[in-house]
Amino acid sequence: MLTHHQIAAATRIGMLTRERDTAAACAEALRELGRALPLDAATLLEIDPVTGSHVQIAGVGYDADVSEALAAEFVATPWYANVLRSDLPPSISEDGEDSEDSEDGGDGGDGGDGEAVGDPGERYRDGWFYAERIRPAGVRDAVTGALRHHGRLVGLITLSTATPGAYDTGTRHLLASLLPALGVLALGVLADPTAHAGHLHDLPAGGGASLVVADETLRLPGRDPAGVLQDPEFRPLLCAFADSHGTRLRLLWPVGPDWYRVTLRRHTLGTAVFRRAVLVHEAPTPLPHGLSPRELEVLTRAATGRTNQAIAQALFLSPRTVHTHVEHLLRKTGAASRAEATALAVRDGLLRPTAVDVERFVERALGD
Repeated sequence: MLTHHQIAAATRIGMLTRERDTAAACAEALRELGRALPLDAATLLEIDPVTGSHVQIAGVGYDADVSEALAAEFVATPWYANVLRSDLPPSISEDGEDSEDSEDGGDGGDGGDGEAVGDPGERYRDGWFYAERIRPAGVRDAVTGALRHHGRLVGLITLSTATPGAYDTGTRHLLASLLPALGVLALGVLADPTAHAGHLHDLPAGGGASLVVADETLRLPGRDPAGVLQDPEFRPLLCAFADSHGTRLRLLWPVGPDWYRVTLRRHTLGTAVFRRAVLVHEAPTPLPHGLSPRELEVLTRAATGRTNQAIAQALFLSPRTVHTHVEHLLRKTGAASRAEATALAVRDGLLRPTAVDVERFVERALGD
């Protein structure tokens, strides 16, 4: 049963989500946790959605660089998956104690309501991470919870202590009840978690830009959002690009009466969540070479290898009209042949593709 003091601390942590200074609120939340739960050290980490790295946003008893390094190693262990799938934050004591800790007087933890930590064939305490990183630091029990906001993984909270068997069922249930509030605080520290995205891939200084992660669209600091994302016809193309595993796609796209040069770039976020993100950048531009919108559509389909007859059927035109458009675009681009024009289109991103065409035009990293 929770004590009156623990209930009061939980209430105060919940109220901290209303604070505007979220960095200070996170630090205060850890102090409140220290009053409600046993801990000698604690760290609150946010997962940067652009780089996938774990950034300490509040800590007690840990050096920030050390805690981030430990987090980076921990997510590569089999026990990290257990943290993500467990409703009740797992603890070291959950899989029992080793003989040396039993001599220290630990009670062996509860081990009754959680899944086995990591591989059932190997206890957490038998693994290299505990032997080489955790035990030498004097830690005898620790508990880690996954922080989520609207279902999206946003960070981790880890508490540790030199007291064996400190995180029993009751303390872990209390921590589990606080994870939603801590997730809100973690997300709020980098109210814009894309703070490091503005300079990625030599992003041009001008134009609109957004980061699309799954179904979420994140704004980039100092940038207008990409207007193409408001076009429902653009979304299938964006999804097709994400599914293609391509690294870049350059194209032209209309937004109202104006045209934009659009670049899609892929980012892979996190070693455990495997969530892809797409950086969308747009800049206003007149249609290159004086091409008309219809000529651009014909050129795009020609670049896929379609014949005039196939292009005519796709665009509901007569083959003769398509032939005329091809003649016009050859003259405007200065290309000597159809093949030269389509090579120019692919090279310079003179494309207005559909989702079906994406696989033909994406750029891929060497080896993909």
